[in-house]
Order: sequence, then structure tokens, then C-alpha cells
Amino acid sequence: MDELLEILEELHSDIDFEVEDRLVDDKILDSFDLVTLVTELGDQFDIEITAKDFIPENFNSAAAMWAMIQRLMEE
Repeated sequence: MDELLEILEELHSDIDFEVEDRLVDDKILDSFDLVTLVTELGDQFDIEITAKDFIPENFNSAAAMWAMIQRLMEE
């Protein structure tokens, strides 16, 4: 989880990713941020985020992203 938070903080150091839970719904992260995240997460965790995983629910919070990362690492 620390690695994920580091990636997120590099993207936006002004956001408290540990408490924010509407990153996509409240448009805190824009489409460019999400594309960057998909690339960064794929590289960092050796996972492939496909179209079926690219949904707001998986990116609304750090916890949701971490759950998706763990699930994809097990596949």
C-alpha cells in the first residue's frame, strides 16, 4: 500500500489519498491522471489493468485501487 500511496502523492501531493474516497466521482482525478495511473500501477506491480477493471469504483480511493491491485496480482 505504501508504494501505491507514493505513486498517488507524486501525481497530486495536495490530496490526502488515505481519506479521500470519491477521487473519480468528485473529478479529483481527471482522465489524464487515470491513464497515468494505469501505466504506473502496471509497471510498479506487474499487472495489466484491462477495460473491465477501468471503472470508477476501482479508482475512487486508494483502498479500492489497492484491492484491485491485489486481485490482479493473484490472477
